[in-house]
Amino acid sequence: MSAPAPSPLAIVDAEPLPRQEEVLTEAALAFVAELHRRFTPRRDELLARRAERRAEIARTATLDFLPETAAIRADDSWKVAPAPDALNDRRVEITGPTDRKMTINALNSGAKVWLADFEDASAPTWENVVTGQLNLIDAYTRNIDFTDPRSGKSYALKANEELATVVMRPRGWHLNERHLTDADGTPVPGALVDFGLYFFHNAQRLLDLGKGPYFYLPKTESHLEARLWNDVFVFAQDHCGIPQGTVRATVLIETITAAYEMEEILYELRDHASGLNAGRWDYLFSIVKNFRDGGAKFVLPDRNAVTMTAPFMRAYTELLVRTCHKRGAHAIGGMAAFIPSRRDAEVNKVAFEKVRADKDREANDGFDGSWVAHPDLVPIAMESFDKILGDRPHQKDRLREDVDVEAADLIAVDSLDAKPTYAGLVNAVQVGIRYIEAWLRGLGAVAIFNLMEDAATAEISRSQIWQWINAGVVLDNGERVTAELARKVAAEELADIRAEIGEEAFAAGTWQQAHDLLLKVALDEDYADFLTLPAYEQLKG
Repeated sequence: MSAPAPSPLAIVDAEPLPRQEEVLTEAALAFVAELHRRFTPRRDELLARRAERRAEIARTATLDFLPETAAIRADDSWKVAPAPDALNDRRVEITGPTDRKMTINALNSGAKVWLADFEDASAPTWENVVTGQLNLIDAYTRNIDFTDPRSGKSYALKANEELATVVMRPRGWHLNERHLTDADGTPVPGALVDFGLYFFHNAQRLLDLGKGPYFYLPKTESHLEARLWNDVFVFAQDHCGIPQGTVRATVLIETITAAYEMEEILYELRDHASGLNAGRWDYLFSIVKNFRDGGAKFVLPDRNAVTMTAPFMRAYTELLVRTCHKRGAHAIGGMAAFIPSRRDAEVNKVAFEKVRADKDREANDGFDGSWVAHPDLVPIAMESFDKILGDRPHQKDRLREDVDVEAADLIAVDSLDAKPTYAGLVNAVQVGIRYIEAWLRGLGAVAIFNLMEDAATAEISRSQIWQWINAGVVLDNGERVTAELARKVAAEELADIRAEIGEEAFAAGTWQQAHDLLLKVALDEDYADFLTLPAYEQLKG
């Protein structure tokens, strides 16, 4: 390993955390500083390109496959690197933040993979950023246990061979880490902080365990952004003395622009790529965001009415499977977000059947694996994929050459019969306020109405309110969606929450702040690209 230079990074406005010196070592910070120096200028250029592309979509109200990369799509000779043994069977993946209890439960869950999340399921308080890294180091060195202070229940890791393989998700390119800045006071991108600290401390350790540094890449909008990640991987492996090609990345196709560049994204990462994932809620959010001024043609109905069987969602998922298998990559399906109720067996029965049907559909469509948000769903998803895969680790041999998706199919939102409803507006406000309130307290994964909500579901909630207002949508009850109606529904929800939890709990929370922030990002004429950007300004810690 090359000798580290003294770190020029400053830790800003952060209370010292227990054991932080184990993560924020001089050598680790010097590595992150070098990532920042080399790659942040390109990150900034790519964010500017996003804005240019969004302006083009606003002008044309359409998207197409890129003519300048047609040769890459037409060339049948290239494939991504073969999957390492630890990532060859991915039939069930569990997702969740990297708090201590979740780390143990996810690794023990029976899932093949744990998506250890520093992104949408984690509010980026400095404590969450640093202790999340510490929890993963402790897990790999088997120095982790947890006793629940309320129940007294203790948690410990199973044997190594029974643990899920970790695929870590850093923050997206658009988010900065305000607690780490360079000498000019410029914050380091959160993506480089999360990736850099994890890779520096764990890459060799994971190789020694027979695994490797594996990543999920979120919010990617173009193949040029994937190229930047690939260059980060090449540099990081060289700098830390890790063999080239050790890193493996799975890219979430959760933006509408990325859906038109799936093959190019795999091509840019081909020596480090392991698959693509169909990220449903962020994908819908991206459609609304990019086509928000496209008129009635692009108005989405209630979020829960947009199922994966909707024609434009079928086009997206089937194209993803075909693309992955053509290039030798894993195709990973979407999230089963249901959280089982300990009190209502009937709710569980209905929800489990929906989860089973969803996972059966994915397995039959050719996906190689899928996501769940709760350990109780692992056996259900496992059964769906076991029926199709048997002893095979995946079904990449199903090339899905029957799939033929045109550019227009991916944005045929008006093919849906469902329409926006008053109940859908109420649900968007409820989920938005309740999620933001928890996020402002440092919680990124929140159970609301028996569903595990994260930042992506809050994004689609506030985006739909914005879209319905600006498109002048008339609901099923005859009411037109206006800013005044949204304020009225939000005020009623705030009053309902106060009555539901009591004055003391209401006062102890951040409910009014969450209410105000939801209305700001849902009503402002100037649409915020990401809810988490203004929310981060209000996040304490």
